[in-house]
Amino acid sequence: MRGRVRAPSLRALPLRSRLALLTALAVALAVAVCATVAWFLVRDQLRSSLDDTLRDNRADPADIIRRVNAGDCWKRVGEVPDDRRLPSFGNVLQVTFANGDSCILDGQATVDVSDADVAVANRQRVETLHDATGSDGRSYRVLTYSLDTPMTSGRGAAATVARPLSEVNDPLRSLVVVLALVAAGGAVGAAGIGVVLARAGLRPVDRLTGAVEHIARTEDLNVRIPADGDDEIARLSRSFNSMTAALAASRDLQQQLIADAGHELRTPLTSLRTNIELLVRSEETGRPIPEPDRRQLLASVTAQLGELGVLIGDLQELSRPERAAGAARPDVIGLHDVVRRAVSRARLRAHGMTLTADLDPWYVRAEPAVLERAVVNLLDNAVKFGAVTEDGERAVRVTLHDGVLRIRDHGPGIPPDELPHVFERFWRAPGARALPGSGLGLSIVARAVRESGGAVDLRPAEGGGTEAVLTLPGAASPPPAPPPAPPPPALPPA
Repeated sequence: MRGRVRAPSLRALPLRSRLALLTALAVALAVAVCATVAWFLVRDQLRSSLDDTLRDNRADPADIIRRVNAGDCWKRVGEVPDDRRLPSFGNVLQVTFANGDSCILDGQATVDVSDADVAVANRQRVETLHDATGSDGRSYRVLTYSLDTPMTSGRGAAATVARPLSEVNDPLRSLVVVLALVAAGGAVGAAGIGVVLARAGLRPVDRLTGAVEHIARTEDLNVRIPADGDDEIARLSRSFNSMTAALAASRDLQQQLIADAGHELRTPLTSLRTNIELLVRSEETGRPIPEPDRRQLLASVTAQLGELGVLIGDLQELSRPERAAGAARPDVIGLHDVVRRAVSRARLRAHGMTLTADLDPWYVRAEPAVLERAVVNLLDNAVKFGAVTEDGERAVRVTLHDGVLRIRDHGPGIPPDELPHVFERFWRAPGARALPGSGLGLSIVARAVRESGGAVDLRPAEGGGTEAVLTLPGAASPPPAPPPAPPPPALPPA
């Protein structure tokens, strides 16, 4: 059959129902184990008590021998006189001979003779205890003990005392019913208690689920879950609150980035649109723009396009995900080589600015391209805001000693109240807003240095100007190269 009806699995049930069911099963199993152990203990105790009763009810051997010698012993139960029957007690007293024969003295049934009974009659054993089946079909507990004095005929004999096992089995059957009822009641009670405990224990989970569903429905990341105590639920609630706070902060930063990017893009786009409209209107009306003005418009369009390119590149760099803490570590590179290449690139845009570099070897773990761009941004800032020194020259000095990179210019400097904001996205000093730039360069620097495990800071320089200080952990000498891999084993000749 293609379509088979399958029983619902445990995973398909709600968590509360699963906990209640598992609690009921655990309690039922525990009660079943306890009931089984109790049944075996009671059975052993009852059988031991029955054995003690048989030993206490031994008949006098001399009286047994006297009655047997007097012929007061019968082969079948029907031959026993009524005054010899014991209907109220159910005891059986019979004699077992060494040849395996037996006769009954008292009782309403005879019991089967076993090899152990014959061994006792032959004085090979003192006594024996075992179960046997009677002539009435019932089971008996049998005690056979030796008679010290032989019969008149000289044959060995033993006395057998038996009591029905119903004295043990009937209480055990009643005990089974009682234990089954107790186990069923315990399982039902455990299920009810499990439901109550699951409802109380899962109440924090319900709150957490409700908060997650509320966030998924409304996208409200300001929801917080009360977290009391130090248990797993409280830690989960605190972790959830931290996650929602981080998501809210990330969303706020994203919205701020979009708003700031839109604001920064509006100015160059407006200028581009105005200049292009002037050029188009000149072509449509047939009134040419004077050549100096036309060249100025084209230069302005080119500058605005370059500014847009720089802004888009900076936004792409900031949108790149930061390197995770557990990601593979970058290779070791020479910071002095990176700074030397950055200085060469900055000299192309220096426009008469002198850049001097004094670089000591320093090796760090970082991404070469990312770190070089950060150094280039610091150099561009120094070139952009540099001024004429007391000697009449425009200079930027770059030094690298003991892992500390210093870039010093002789510009107007940064006011102390503006220093805490220099690494924020799109932040620009009031005096620099007329200059080209997007306000993202120092943000890129801070991110690159943070990914490399270092620190960067801008501070006023002695004698005027600004000094950028970049510190990266590393060493003055490169790490030793790993040993070469052993060559592969040579193949045997064909």
